[in-house]
Amino acid sequence: MAKERRGVELVITKIDGQQIQGELIAIRQNSLLLLSYEGADVSVYIDDIEVITIEKKSKAWIGGGVGLLIGSSAFLIIAYNMPDAVDVSVPEAIAVSLLLGMPVALLGALIGSTMGGDETIQIEGISDTEKKEVLEKLRRQARIINAQ
Repeated sequence: MAKERRGVELVITKIDGQQIQGELIAIRQNSLLLLSYEGADVSVYIDDIEVITIEKKSKAWIGGGVGLLIGSSAFLIIAYNMPDAVDVSVPEAIAVSLLLGMPVALLGALIGSTMGGDETIQIEGISDTEKKEVLEKLRRQARIINAQ
């Protein structure tokens, strides 16, 4: 199962300023186990962490593609349903609809890029109960969910 599933990518900033980047492998009782980009396992105690940043992949390409599809389809449908439509060939109509769909594609890319933004979790200064809640949230995003 561990080979099929990937853990979320994290950037951990420790209280001393050190940053650790890697894939979240497992959550232990009071620590996180990461596979760093150098290939080494790193265990970080929750009390040593200042901030955890969850790196999310950008969805700009997906948003742009959906926006282009919706925008160009809408312009194509509108153009063919106009009563005084100019008689143009299908390739020309598709080219014009793709061109006119570009603004909608840019809007979709903008929306997609904001949806894929990184999430930052402040650890330093929160209560032990809140830390346990953060660990439970991260546990669901780890490569190995039920590690102890």
